[in-house]
Amino acid sequence: MTRIRHRRSNQVFKQAGIILGLIAILALGAAPTMAADAPTIKVGLVTFLSGGAAGPFGIPARNGAEFMIEAINAGKVPSPYNTKGVAGAQLETVLIDEAGNAQKQVTEYRKLIQKQQVDVVIGYISSGHCKAIAPVAEELGKLTIFFDCGTPQIFEDIVTSPKYLFRTGGTATMDNVAAARYVLGSNADLKSIAGINQNYAWGQDSWRDFAESMKQLKPDVNVATEQFPKIYAGQYGAEISALLSESPDVVHSSFWGGDMEAFTLQGSVRGVFKKSEVVLTCGETAMHRLGTQLPDGAIIGGRGPFGNFAPDSELNSWFRKQYFDRYNTWPTYPAYKAAQALLGMKAAYEKAAKGDQLPTADEVVAALENLVFEGPAGTVKMALANGHQAILDTAYGRYKYDKSTGQATLTDIKRYKAECVNPPEGVKSIDWIHSGFKGAQCE
Repeated sequence: MTRIRHRRSNQVFKQAGIILGLIAILALGAAPTMAADAPTIKVGLVTFLSGGAAGPFGIPARNGAEFMIEAINAGKVPSPYNTKGVAGAQLETVLIDEAGNAQKQVTEYRKLIQKQQVDVVIGYISSGHCKAIAPVAEELGKLTIFFDCGTPQIFEDIVTSPKYLFRTGGTATMDNVAAARYVLGSNADLKSIAGINQNYAWGQDSWRDFAESMKQLKPDVNVATEQFPKIYAGQYGAEISALLSESPDVVHSSFWGGDMEAFTLQGSVRGVFKKSEVVLTCGETAMHRLGTQLPDGAIIGGRGPFGNFAPDSELNSWFRKQYFDRYNTWPTYPAYKAAQALLGMKAAYEKAAKGDQLPTADEVVAALENLVFEGPAGTVKMALANGHQAILDTAYGRYKYDKSTGQATLTDIKRYKAECVNPPEGVKSIDWIHSGFKGAQCE
């Protein structure tokens, strides 16, 4: 049985109690049955369930994880994941809300391990939360898989010799090197760029990698303005005025969640998308939410080949159909990435398994290091940070809303190989960019 347990502060409970109650009911009602003495693997699952990041990010991630866990337990995932459970065990989940500051998340993480006694922790969208939790994961010696947060600082500066910590999604470097290549491919004569990014690790790292990549690819480019509003600001009048005043050829933003949607709506009304090319590195999450409110022609990414960028495969077709049938909307990249982390965990457990005995935590860790596995969006290679950081292909395209079908679509899609937009093993992202992308394998 898939059991989802909830632990909340009073404040968060008041904000999200009804939603979480429904989640628990749905999960319990849809769970497959199993023998009372069947082995279990207890997974702590952490994602935003309340606040501005919940709708665009946290709930899709929870949805992708929820139905993937149930499908794994029932043996309904396509090959090579079509055996029931994980190495013969059923998954049991403890669901935690990621809303709140980094210290709260560290406290919740410790409780997952020390009180809930989970076997694995999978989660985290905010780079700020990941920065705080990364050293604690190593301290407590618990297998922890970050499925989304993108700052390259995690393994380049904070945990430089990881054992228990992994990330099955790509870093901001991949997103922004690809974004730079895309905008130059669309307009080789551009003269100026500007950025509006959140003032914390994710936004700072994203703008750094984009701006420095642009300078490498086009040394005469001018940085018109750099705007760094605080995360969750919600109102961007002053920043938009600065962008309009400078009128750069390209505006870059790594805004995500409610911030990205708010900027898109406010910037569209005031003409930012008409005066400049706008590249939204996380824009894919808004495709099926904003509809005609997301301007046609906006350049959007999905932090990997997820959602409408995903390649054709049996696994992807199954994933998209199951998700749409269940939630009446198409899966966006948070759903893909949460599901991808679970499949990576299953692949590692089953690689390490011997006979009927569940592998030890250290055996699973060893199996996950340098693992290559398939997800709904294609091949994932645990290739960096001594085999603890994933690389994967990525893509960008232009948004277009098809009024005849009422569907959000993408045009002018360009795909980039993982080895083209990620540094080689052992090289820091910014050093690789400054080297002129030495060793990049681009077609």
